[in-house]
Amino acid sequence: MDEIAVIEDPRAAADSLDPVRARLLAELAEPATAAALARRLEQPRQKINYHLRSLERHGLVEQVDERRKGNVMERLVRATARSYVISPRVLGGVEPDPARSPDQLSARWLLAVASRLVREVGELITGAARERKRVASYAVEGTIRFASAAERAAFTAELTETVTALVARYHDEAAPAGRDHRIVVALHAVPPNENNDSEES
Repeated sequence: MDEIAVIEDPRAAADSLDPVRARLLAELAEPATAAALARRLEQPRQKINYHLRSLERHGLVEQVDERRKGNVMERLVRATARSYVISPRVLGGVEPDPARSPDQLSARWLLAVASRLVREVGELITGAARERKRVASYAVEGTIRFASAAERAAFTAELTETVTALVARYHDEAAPAGRDHRIVVALHAVPPNENNDSEES
């Protein structure tokens, strides 16, 4: 089971967003039978089987075992991942595109950049899984509290200068065997409810 799987098929995305099927995916972090799931969700077994078959068709659920119970063979199934991310590519022509309005100070542009990040990394993960390889990537994440808007602006200017110098030092346009890498550095306020959670813990 993968820790995170990326959903790139619009039909699979629709399936995962159905309330009953989303609940089934959550329940199937551990293997279970249709009968056990039917009891948990208080739904008819036939209806649960119908939902499971649909999730299985899209690769969101897989059979891991089969066991006999009386005269019946029961399938033991589980979700293919602990959590899922829906790639923006399922939106087709309305997928966010950072090139449409490249305003570095716009929160909507940041969202478009983040959407592209999800799409590109999702494609890398899918391709690497087919080839049974790992994706080389790196991320750093943290929280910083600024004393004022002026401090935030100064930090942003210094960060820009530092990253620009680093890129200039290592970027080699003429490298014959080189491979382009995307670098994204983002800064945004933490939503108030998340601030409260972190302060309480």
